[in-house]
Amino acid sequence: MKVIHLISGGDSGGAKTHVLSLLRHLNETITAQLVCFRDGPFAGEARSLGIPTKIMGGNNVLRVRRQLADYIRQEGYQLIHCHGARANMLGALLRRATGLPVVTTVHSDYKIDYMGRPLARCTFGVINTWALGRLDYRIGVSDAMVDLLISRGFPADRFYAIYNGIDFTPAPDQGDRLPYLRSLGAEVEADSVVVGIAARLNPVKDMSTLIRGFAESYKSCNKLRLVIAGDGEEREKLAALTRELGVERQVTFAGWISGGMDRFYSALDINVLTSLSETFSYALTEGARFHLATVSTAVGGIPYLIDQGVNGYLFEPRDWQALGKHLAALGNDPALRRRLGDKLYEKASSQFSIEKTVDTQLHIYQEILRRHSRPKAARDGVVICGAYGRGNAGDDAILEAILGEMRSIDPDMPVTVVSKDPKSTRLSCRVRSVSQMNFPGWLGAMRRAKLYINGGGSLIQDVTSRRSLWFYLTNIRAAKRAGCAVQMYGCGIGPVTRENHRKLAAKVLNRSVDVITLREPDSLEELRSMGVTTPEIRLTADPALTLQPAPEEKTDSVLLRAGIPPRGRYLCFALRPWPGFQEKAPLFGDAARYAWERYGLTPVFAAVEKGQDPAAARLAAQELKDVPHYFLDDAGAAGTIIGSLARMELVVSMRLHALIFAAGQGIPLAGVVYDPKVSAFLRYIGQENFSDLAPLTAAGLRAMIDRAAAQTGDKQAQAEAVRRLRELEHGNLEAASRFLR
Repeated sequence: MKVIHLISGGDSGGAKTHVLSLLRHLNETITAQLVCFRDGPFAGEARSLGIPTKIMGGNNVLRVRRQLADYIRQEGYQLIHCHGARANMLGALLRRATGLPVVTTVHSDYKIDYMGRPLARCTFGVINTWALGRLDYRIGVSDAMVDLLISRGFPADRFYAIYNGIDFTPAPDQGDRLPYLRSLGAEVEADSVVVGIAARLNPVKDMSTLIRGFAESYKSCNKLRLVIAGDGEEREKLAALTRELGVERQVTFAGWISGGMDRFYSALDINVLTSLSETFSYALTEGARFHLATVSTAVGGIPYLIDQGVNGYLFEPRDWQALGKHLAALGNDPALRRRLGDKLYEKASSQFSIEKTVDTQLHIYQEILRRHSRPKAARDGVVICGAYGRGNAGDDAILEAILGEMRSIDPDMPVTVVSKDPKSTRLSCRVRSVSQMNFPGWLGAMRRAKLYINGGGSLIQDVTSRRSLWFYLTNIRAAKRAGCAVQMYGCGIGPVTRENHRKLAAKVLNRSVDVITLREPDSLEELRSMGVTTPEIRLTADPALTLQPAPEEKTDSVLLRAGIPPRGRYLCFALRPWPGFQEKAPLFGDAARYAWERYGLTPVFAAVEKGQDPAAARLAAQELKDVPHYFLDDAGAAGTIIGSLARMELVVSMRLHALIFAAGQGIPLAGVVYDPKVSAFLRYIGQENFSDLAPLTAAGLRAMIDRAAAQTGDKQAQAEAVRRLRELEHGNLEAASRFLR
């Protein structure tokens, strides 16, 4: 593989480190040629690292473009990789001239790159914005950067994320830290707990918050010392702040550190970052290499490295009180510092090493070349429509599962999702998405696609809304008329209660649907009773059964953010508002008290739909003032919800997907049925431990908890039933693959 990298040649900081370390290691596997538009220290350092480096200077953009195009053709490069505004401009101009795919790495927010430099912003900033919109693919240095650019309207399916990686080879012994720290001007003793930061002293790094937080922590931990490595325009202002807060002797301004940073980080106990904006900071991974306990603002890609309370602490920008609290806790607890530092090293060394970065970059190149060579077809890909973008974790889990199965058929196929909130769907799934109200948008996507998927859930029903039934039937009919094959995917059917709706649904499904895969037998009976006979009908299972729990540290972080100790003994309630629930809510509070007193299980009230369920949870828990309990109002995406439910000993749920997720993890269940789909699923896995909401009594709910508790030692039957369902679920994928291959 031959890739040419274009860069101005005047870059510094994180972008410089990223490009040089990446190219140095890429050239061990492929040919990665660096072209700079000016000579200087950047190009000199590249040469010293053995990176093939060429200078193509001059202000005549068209001449440079011509030279580059000739050089690229002569040398047989396959891909153009740009870094920075000038490179992006030339990359945009080279697309047609070379016919090659062009990708750019976005190292920082282009809207604030020229802050305080209005002339540069009006020239380079405008040119860069224009060029970014005309390149084929974009790489963000963190998922947060990718999300930022997608939120600004860039195509969601043309993005990749990469993280700055470092060499985690153990550093040699750096010697006694006290002489070194004292050489920087720090007043330290053997028992001092040293907090450090390496950053420019400018407003974006927000050192004022650091000093205020440090001063607050010093009140309760007088062993703390702060060493600031760096310089900048705010030096005098920050020094004055230390005097104002009475910590001028405890804070050291060390200036720029020469001779490498290993000695600096080896001398610290706590690494800290207070930036208002970051992509992904090298300073944190460099500190992680030395097993440093770390506290940082939750900005950019940093939350992808630090799991709150598991391997470090996060706080919101400018919240110096929270920073002070975290520093004091770490200052007073050596064991906590060691535990968090070791955990951070464990994660950083496995996921954020230079080897991982290079491997990710090579996979990105391979995918881009594969996509670029994909044959053009009149019809390609799939349109997926369902109850997405509504804040319901169950429906969004269905979409996640369907997308995973579509990518297993063809990882490069175009996918468009019809969503109530297309922006959130683009961000969470990295696919193209159009609004349910955008008729021309989804109709145009149907005319280009091979397959239309009516995606999971109980979409064909009229209990919650007549308009939604009309909408989905209209979509199905439009997709067939647009030339798509139509599949209803792992879905539930009904209840459809009105006779005119039953006739309408049967007419549309018989005329417009090719195959219906169903998640449980009750839906099959409903279709038969409606007279739906023309489509191929298969009994499968809910696609969400294929999803797996998130890594342990992610789940720990979600629970800790909610104040829930990750390893307790818990009973989960997944409740939802529904007609009649308000009268029954005290029964769930009574059941929670019963489980606590009889089985020692602490109640956790978990929300599946973040907008609605927390209110139901608090209504149920309002009489539990003397019983410990927790609220998990936001368990994140499907993976962390599944991981959280896997930590429970029992689950009592009205929410279907809480039952599905828990069943998949072998957790004993008790279902409260507000809709036939809940009992249908439970019967499908051979589970009879449920009751309808209307006749539910306190004694009945307690009895269900007793039955579930009795199953904790014998999960084999439920696990076997779920295993069979997962095998059946593969029928959804098999049906779709016939239309897409």
